[in-house]
Amino acid sequence: MASRVRGSPMADSRQSRYNDAMLSRSQFEAELKQAMRQGDDLRKRTLRMVLAAIQLAEVERRGAVDEAGLQGILHKEVKTRQEALAEAKKAGRPDLVKAAQEELNLLQAYLPKALTPEELDMLARRAIASTGATGPQDMGRVMKELMPMIQGRADGKAVNALVRGLLAPS
Repeated sequence: MASRVRGSPMADSRQSRYNDAMLSRSQFEAELKQAMRQGDDLRKRTLRMVLAAIQLAEVERRGAVDEAGLQGILHKEVKTRQEALAEAKKAGRPDLVKAAQEELNLLQAYLPKALTPEELDMLARRAIASTGATGPQDMGRVMKELMPMIQGRADGKAVNALVRGLLAPS
């Protein structure tokens, strides 16, 4: 499915805007208002769920959520949609599959672009070189160096497996 969301003039630029501007609650609120004006039920419904999750996190923290927290909330919402998508497919419900996929595409547009396997490999090799790691016993040092560089752009399990493979004795 294309990155264009029905009736959204900002949908095409949303993926690139992540790096241009920090995510904020006010950005989601502005997008919700725009979706309401345009009558875009999908965006309106999805953004309301995101804002509810943000508000819940703010109540739990007793303060505002920073950009890293917002990114975590979005990842959690994406994971929820992926699980709903799998369950809908398993249940043979094409209507729910379509709805979950549309919401998933919309949420992923707010997240940073995922690292390619080649980029991830390059960063892992760089972290191994910078820490002077020589074997699996240095896994913790490498991961400590690598994770801040890839946060939110790669799955931790995949990173762990890659680093473990690179550090394994040949």
